[in-house]
Amino acid sequence: MDLRAAESTLQFAEEGSAAATGPDAKDALERLEARLDEVLAARDAFLEAGRVDDGFRTANALYRFWITKQRFAEGAAAFERVLATPGGDDLLRGKAALYAGMMPFWIGDDPRASELFGEALEIGRRLGDAPLTSQALGGLARVALRSDVPEARRLAAEALAVSEGAGDEGGRSNALHMLGVGAQLAGDLLEARAWMTQRLALVRETDNQFLIASEAANLSMVERQLGELDAAEALAHEALEIEARTGDQFTTPFAISGLASIAMERGEFERAATLVGAAESIMETQGMAWPPDERPHYERLLAVLPEAIGMDEFEGARTRGRAMTLGDAVAFALERVR
Repeated sequence: MDLRAAESTLQFAEEGSAAATGPDAKDALERLEARLDEVLAARDAFLEAGRVDDGFRTANALYRFWITKQRFAEGAAAFERVLATPGGDDLLRGKAALYAGMMPFWIGDDPRASELFGEALEIGRRLGDAPLTSQALGGLARVALRSDVPEARRLAAEALAVSEGAGDEGGRSNALHMLGVGAQLAGDLLEARAWMTQRLALVRETDNQFLIASEAANLSMVERQLGELDAAEALAHEALEIEARTGDQFTTPFAISGLASIAMERGEFERAATLVGAAESIMETQGMAWPPDERPHYERLLAVLPEAIGMDEFEGARTRGRAMTLGDAVAFALERVR
C-alpha cells in the first residue's frame, strides 16, 4: 500500500473508531471489519516508512473494534507489532500499551496485562498526562481484582484522585467503574450501588452505548444481590438490547449469565440452566476468561442448579443453551416469563 492510500485508510479507521461507541456503532463496526485488512496494511506501510506515530494511530484506532468483537488474540498481535517498533511519540506509545493490556487481560494472561499497564503508567507519570495515568491505574486495578481486592480498590481510588485533579471525565468514569466493582467484590453492596449508579448516570450523558450497556450489566449484578430482582432484570435487558442494536457483543455473555442468576433466584431452574449454557458458549467462542466479578456468580450457578433440578436435567438444558446461535440466545434471554 502506498502512503497516500495509507493516510486515507487511517482517516477512515479513526472516524470509524469514533463512531463505534455511539448510536451508529453497528454500521461503524461493520465498515471497519470489511476493511480490516486494509487498515492493517496501512499500519505496516507506515511502520516500514518510519512513520511510527501514524503506525501507533492506526493500531489505536482499532482498539474498540478488537474489544467489541472479542478478537483479543488478533488485537494482541496487532499491538505487539507496533510496540516492538522503536521510536515514536511517547504518548501514542503509552496509549497503545494501555489498549494492548486489555487484550491479554480478557483472555486471562494477567502477567502480560500487568506488564503493559505498567508501561502505560510509567509513560503517563513521566509525561504528567493525567488521562493516561488514571486509565493505566485502572488497568492495574482490573488485574488486582483477581487476587488482591484491597489493592485493586486502592489503585482505583488513586485513579479517581488523579482524574478528578485534572478534570478528566473519561478517567473519572473508568475509576468509578473500578471502585464499584471493587466494592461489589468486597461485599460492600450499598457502596457498589452508589459508585455504579453514579457511573451509569455519567455515561448516559455521553451517549456511549458500549459503556451504558457495560455499567447497566454491572449494576444489575449488584441489584440482584440486594434482592431487587425486577430492577436487576430491567438493567440486564437494557444491556442486551443495546448490544443487539449496536452489534457490540462484549457484555452479552455477562448479561445472559446475570439473567441466569435472576432466573435461579426465582426458581426458574431449567431456564437458568439454559442461559448458563448460552453464556458459556459465547465465552468459549470469544476466547474470554470470566472476569473476577463475574466468576463467583457463574460458579454458584454451576453449584446450585444441578442440586435443584438434578444433574441430567441440568445438563440437558445447558446443552440446549450451548446449541443456540447468538441471536437465539439473546432472544431467549430477553423473553419475559412472568
